[in-house]
Amino acid sequence: MALRVGEHLAASLTGLRYEPIERRVRAWASDRLLLDSTHALLVWEPGRIVPQYAVPVDDVRTHLTPDPGFSGRREGPGPVPAGPGGARWLTPETGFGMHTCPGAVLTLSTGGAEPLRGAGFRPEDPELAGHVVVDFTAPDRWAEEDEDVVGHPRDPFHRVDARRSSRHVVVRDGEQVLADSTRPMLVFETNLPVRHYLPRADVVADLHPSDTVTTCAYKGRASYLSSSTRRDVAWTYPAPLPDAAQLTGLVAFFGERVDIEVDGVPAERHPTPWS
Repeated sequence: MALRVGEHLAASLTGLRYEPIERRVRAWASDRLLLDSTHALLVWEPGRIVPQYAVPVDDVRTHLTPDPGFSGRREGPGPVPAGPGGARWLTPETGFGMHTCPGAVLTLSTGGAEPLRGAGFRPEDPELAGHVVVDFTAPDRWAEEDEDVVGHPRDPFHRVDARRSSRHVVVRDGEQVLADSTRPMLVFETNLPVRHYLPRADVVADLHPSDTVTTCAYKGRASYLSSSTRRDVAWTYPAPLPDAAQLTGLVAFFGERVDIEVDGVPAERHPTPWS
């Protein structure tokens, strides 16, 4: 019986997963180097959609102390609908304090006034013995080799592909046409619906910037746009990361919030964290 790859990968989310990476990984708090490793792992706790870095304990350049019961990093939602088949995942917004496998919570000292409480975690799994997983949001800066990493560690099994297209895309909010384009850039991202990035000139609605800003590890920092009736109905990347340079200045609309029609056919709405 043939195996559908997407369903197979989704089923693996329930387990503790890891993958070695060959890149040098470093992290800093202010100007203090916290860790420096050429033997890092990517670790996905059960139910997590994105990985965290884990490094050998000997590659941590600061003190690690047990901190059982610390709950200060438990912010954020629980599992949210995402992907096919009604799957529910923990997203990057779910705080590092929500651990889904047995292990020990640790605090990292910084050499300054404020230690990074609960920012380390040592899973009990024997495959990860001798490694500590570090909360990506705790240090001020991360780098792979000499390039900064933003948002979260990149997943080597996650792809973001942009393709120029001549398909006819119309975006509507009820009876109001927000955009009409025959020159979209289609973005195909693993486990997410197709996104339609449109030239600003093809956006016919009056959109104004909001104060919302988010960061994507693959595309960079997004600025959000609101219409007269909906807040944060669309977003744009004014200065994307090099791998997403072709998206510069284009506008994408949330298909979860407005209607998108492609070549006269309404686009299907899939459950996502933004539904």
